[in-house]
Amino acid sequence: MNPLLKKAIDFLQSYEMDVENVDFQSNLDAFAEQMQQGLTGRDSTLEMIPTFLSAANQVPSSTPVIVADAGGTNFRVATVYFDENNTPVIENLQKFTMPGVEKELSRKEFFEAMSAYFKNVASASDQIGFCFSYPVQMRPNKDGELIRFAKEIKAPEVVGQMIGANLTETMVSMGLGSKKNSVILNDTVATLLAGVGYQNRMFSSTIGFILGTGTNTSYVEQNANIIKQGELDPDGSMIINVESGGMGRVHRGKLDDMFDASTNNPGSQRLEKMISGAYLGPLVLLTLQKAASEGLVSASTAAALKSLCGLDTKELNDFMSYPYSNNPLAKACAKGAEEDAQILYAIADRLIERAAKLTAINLSAMAIKTGQGTDPTRPICIVAEGTTFYHLKTLRDRVEFYLKSHLEDKRGIYTEIITVDNATLIGAAIAGLTN
Repeated sequence: MNPLLKKAIDFLQSYEMDVENVDFQSNLDAFAEQMQQGLTGRDSTLEMIPTFLSAANQVPSSTPVIVADAGGTNFRVATVYFDENNTPVIENLQKFTMPGVEKELSRKEFFEAMSAYFKNVASASDQIGFCFSYPVQMRPNKDGELIRFAKEIKAPEVVGQMIGANLTETMVSMGLGSKKNSVILNDTVATLLAGVGYQNRMFSSTIGFILGTGTNTSYVEQNANIIKQGELDPDGSMIINVESGGMGRVHRGKLDDMFDASTNNPGSQRLEKMISGAYLGPLVLLTLQKAASEGLVSASTAAALKSLCGLDTKELNDFMSYPYSNNPLAKACAKGAEEDAQILYAIADRLIERAAKLTAINLSAMAIKTGQGTDPTRPICIVAEGTTFYHLKTLRDRVEFYLKSHLEDKRGIYTEIITVDNATLIGAAIAGLTN
């Protein structure tokens, strides 16, 4: 083994941060246990939220539906229909600023501002599929009660309100047609639905997965297993929003705990803080600074690392792609010894591989829970979204390696990762047309 790589691995293992410290099977078992507890209503770090949405209904052709996608600071509105080949056609697409970004709004002001965005499409359909990517408590009527907004949105009176009912009632009061039927869902669930009927492929089940700034997963569960939700048809199924970023029972190293304590929400979103774009860069920086303080790099590089105030995941990716170029870590190494870049690269690379392994454990847990995928001609479809998953160097390839070696080779469960353009709009359309 390259002595510099061994040096990096020894350091990581001393803090239980190395990819080899993460045992695939024991962490997979932990995921399964937390999923089961969440479904039965017992204490769990996985919320396992019932969505009351089905992924099994046939999508009608040539039937328009109004769709909306609200997430972060953007708000998109469009109309969608599916042609005779089951291909989605998106029309009348407009992009707006999410209400409450620029100034604080009352409940009335918020829903009036949002309703106004539908003015040009209000007459297109009586159905609305609304991808509303903020935490909501879903109801059996497919509406959702807002739990909280992200910090960018300033509309405190909206918390606790039913999103769909308020939207449609406000549209009527503003003269935008008769009352419409709305279906609320989040981006992970919309991503799952976008894979239903993908290019007329035959899949045995579908998983929605997002790994971007944050992370989450959804899958299809049998109603009979959703013990915490009474009065369900035991022969039916529905999509479960796992809220997998909150998984708190996976293996964590000593520096994970140190990093978690430094965040704004210590103790929560433990898995997200190990794999997602908002956290991976800062976690790597903390780890590199710790390595530097223990003498793994020259004094000049150590001083340069100590002076760095932050490192985002894009800057981490720049270093992994161009370790001798114009990025913060490369600049830090340029001040020191020749081998410093190799040490930093090796540590960062092992942490990225660890993120890939944890991601594969997450996806494997979902795949196993579906009970599907044993026929290689009908694999489980994983609809994946997110810049971290697709753009962080080597991440996707390593996820697929772990899925192949641990899920397919050892268990005979087959998966296929696909990308769907405009997945949230398409998924919202399917929800609006079929639920």
